[in-house]
Amino acid sequence: MTIVMKFGGTSVADAEHIREVARIVRERLARKPVVIVSAHAGVTDQLDQIGRDAVLGHADAAPLAERHAKLLHDLGLDPSLLAPLLHEIETLLKGIELVRELSARTRDMVHSFGERLSVRTVAAHFCSVGIPAVAIDAFDAGLITDSNYGRARPLPEAEKKIYETLRNIPGVPVITGYIGKDLNGHITTLGRNGSDYSGAIFGNALNVEEIQIWTDVDGVMTADPRVVPLAQSIPEMTYEEAGELAYYGGKVLHPATIQPAVAKKIPVRVLNTKKPVSPGTLIEQRVPGDALPVTSITSRRGVAMLNVISTRMLGQSGFMARLFDEFGKREIVIDHIATSEVSVTLTTDAHSDLESIERALKEIADLEVERGKATVSIVGRGMRSHPEVVSKALLTLHQAGIAPQLITQSALRSSLSLLVEESQASAAVRALHQSFFEMAPADIPRAARAGA
Repeated sequence: MTIVMKFGGTSVADAEHIREVARIVRERLARKPVVIVSAHAGVTDQLDQIGRDAVLGHADAAPLAERHAKLLHDLGLDPSLLAPLLHEIETLLKGIELVRELSARTRDMVHSFGERLSVRTVAAHFCSVGIPAVAIDAFDAGLITDSNYGRARPLPEAEKKIYETLRNIPGVPVITGYIGKDLNGHITTLGRNGSDYSGAIFGNALNVEEIQIWTDVDGVMTADPRVVPLAQSIPEMTYEEAGELAYYGGKVLHPATIQPAVAKKIPVRVLNTKKPVSPGTLIEQRVPGDALPVTSITSRRGVAMLNVISTRMLGQSGFMARLFDEFGKREIVIDHIATSEVSVTLTTDAHSDLESIERALKEIADLEVERGKATVSIVGRGMRSHPEVVSKALLTLHQAGIAPQLITQSALRSSLSLLVEESQASAAVRALHQSFFEMAPADIPRAARAGA
């Protein structure tokens, strides 16, 4: 059997981390690993800024080249290893400076260099320490996508192409995460943090025994440990819980990661590169034992609340269709929604093109936009049989002086989301985590305990 091992940006941040990755992979060579690698930590952001600077006519790729040169030096690798790619970046940036334009397609090309540089460095280090390895760009390994630049998705034929390409690769394939190519040969990206998605796509195509996501925390946590120091690792969870958690702001997994794994019921294990002996979190279709009421608490910032107000909603069956159509035309995703007789309240990314929505709707409704919001979500498959979780959550926030402005629950009752001021998000997460995970058993009802 084969495993996929995806290493995130923090796992390959510098020479010492890359050495640790090599040690981890060496210990698993018997399981025939296929390695997926992200850009080094911070490089995608650096590339994004370089691209923006190029539009203004003053791009500077020297710091990027210097960082990668230092990595090669620290690892004792050939200093000219990355020269062709670095030259390609410089040529691309000059072109952007000339036209003073950065299209979505060109931005994807700029962003792709992070992973392309990273895999060559990581594969070269593997070879230098006796691990036979070959660096492969994902599009050369068969990952063909649609042309939705910035949020591309694999085409159905990618599965067969990946299998046929990789089945005869000698040694350890070290493959770029995050990127692919469309049918026109243009580089695409799968969205930020899309290397997780790449790992699942390759795992699905190769029908592996396990997809491993290596990161810098001990698996999926009950909350972000940077916000809640007492956050605990979750030993096991279902695909459904992991998907909900990722969608509502969990940082460990890309929201789309679970989908290819679910299709073939492939277990996903989230592990800590800094503590490779830690069991991490195992994500499967079903988890043995009784479901705890709450699995994790997460938050997502940068949310806008929109209030669409119109008396024309009364008895008008086409009003909601028109509303959704305007959002759909602009590819603006609606996260949560609540309706009354004459108003619709919904949430979306605050960076969306909300001004154009306001112009489009002014003939039929008034639109109030409130930015500076955050969604705090409680996730757990056990919530279905424990309705007291809702009342407990609301009481907890009330005692913390936080008043939710919108409350929604998923149709499957596996998540509860509360809209709060962005400045209150961390306090809300800490209060809820303390209530559901940290209080002594005598302080909370037995049914509401979730691993305290």
